[in-house]
Amino acid sequence: MGYHVIDPDDLETEPDRPCELRRVSPVAGFDNMAVNRFHAAPGEEIPLAYHYHDDQEELFVVLSGTLSVETPEGTYEAEAGELFTVTPPNPQRGYCAEDADGPVTVIAVGAPAVDDVHPYEP
Repeated sequence: MGYHVIDPDDLETEPDRPCELRRVSPVAGFDNMAVNRFHAAPGEEIPLAYHYHDDQEELFVVLSGTLSVETPEGTYEAEAGELFTVTPPNPQRGYCAEDADGPVTVIAVGAPAVDDVHPYEP
């Protein structure tokens, strides 16, 4: 069947990441969108690098804390309960600010689920 109840805390964490990353898509059976849960402590980045995508649109749902996102236009902040969106080919780098009151937990959704990421050098 195509139904799942998933507790992200039960998912394995990805090794060699700058913060805790748990991939939801494989367990959900998703082929067309990437869904991940990130948990970053103050000073930790979410992606591996400041980057952009050719085709993938991204949505970040902030579950707790504050997500800071560096862009060429400046830094955005999204609080718990807010959403941050990025359309291609706009570069971004999400992180939990070093002076944040606590960690940030985010659900990230990217579609289509393609590996089209490129490093961005400002």
